[in-house]
Amino acid sequence: MSTAVAAGVARIPGSKSITNRALLLAAAARGTSRLRSPLVSDDTVAFRHGVEALGAQVWEADGDWWVTGLGAGPSGTTSVWCEDAGTAARFLPVLAAAGQGDVLFDGSAQLRARPLGPLTEALRLLGVDVVPGPDGGLPLMVRGRGLAGGEVRLDSSTSSQYLTGLLLSAPLARAPLTVHARDLVSGPYIDMTLALMRRFGADVEERDGTFRVRPDGYTATDLAVEPDASTASYFFAAAAVTGSTVTVPGLGIGSLQGDLRFLEVLARTGAQVRLTVDGAEVTGTGRLHGGFTVDMGDISDTFMTLAAVAPLADAPITITGIGHARLKESDRIAAVAQNLRALGIAVDEGPDRITVRPGVPVPARIACRRDHRIAMAFSVLGLRAPGLTFDDPACVSKTFPGFHEELARLFG
Repeated sequence: MSTAVAAGVARIPGSKSITNRALLLAAAARGTSRLRSPLVSDDTVAFRHGVEALGAQVWEADGDWWVTGLGAGPSGTTSVWCEDAGTAARFLPVLAAAGQGDVLFDGSAQLRARPLGPLTEALRLLGVDVVPGPDGGLPLMVRGRGLAGGEVRLDSSTSSQYLTGLLLSAPLARAPLTVHARDLVSGPYIDMTLALMRRFGADVEERDGTFRVRPDGYTATDLAVEPDASTASYFFAAAAVTGSTVTVPGLGIGSLQGDLRFLEVLARTGAQVRLTVDGAEVTGTGRLHGGFTVDMGDISDTFMTLAAVAPLADAPITITGIGHARLKESDRIAAVAQNLRALGIAVDEGPDRITVRPGVPVPARIACRRDHRIAMAFSVLGLRAPGLTFDDPACVSKTFPGFHEELARLFG
């Protein structure tokens, strides 16, 4: 067993999930909110431009974002370009429906390919006039006439973002809204949504998959954005495979992010994990233990981190519960399997699972599929597997423009 050496303190940017939810909440609130240390990346800038197009005022000072909200839904005719940001395409149309005016949402070809059907169907059932594109997604026209409230059943089996979209704007409705979420995946993201809504003053209750929101609006607040737990997973895994110690301050006990549970998975591989109120620390041995099966359905954004380094383990690792990951920026199960096979690694995959067997990776070019998480996950493997190159290393700018530089600073 190798002796761990200190790699240092990882400089992890703010959470994308918290930043974009907080942007919408601040845009809908009465007054001016302060978002401390938000993530600045392709996705969050696209979301910021979206709330600005809907009428909120956003400005930056000393690294923080200040948002003067509308106190209601937006008004007037406009358009929102969502870039590649799935959260913008799934959260902002509900905000537009709560207002008065026609809003056209569109985005990149990659985003147009991502589904919106469960959300648009729920909006129709609530009386909203929505016109999706020819494939059922973007471009999407929302003719806002205010949200009436009421009761709706929502298919949540492929993404929790549809439910989050409905919940975030529900306090702006004319009457209480009740949502019955069927087959909910990625539940920790809903816990995050509810916690942030309450920070902005919402009255929301949940019991057995049914959510009730009162139409009391939002009040501006001061919110510190945590470091992104999904992004931190790459640096925690890097510590494990290089026999180093990495610390991430500000991401500890009490975090709003379910993806911090990746530490529990990493501990199963033999890494030493320490979690305090002040942050998280991982110490690796440079060797990984395998021979287990783990359900990562609730933390599916981190399954690629484990799968990419699994060839370094001493026995196969099987990851289950991740079928909805096929509907993300790419078919992530297929993308991981394709790249591992290109590296000479034996992989078995099914509709909602992947098994990775130990092996010695050969040099190969990683096909990123314009998916930031593919590039970041395989960059960690590259710390132990010489000869990995990437067809689109810059795609990490979606959530962490400085990723490669930070990884090199700590482990180069």
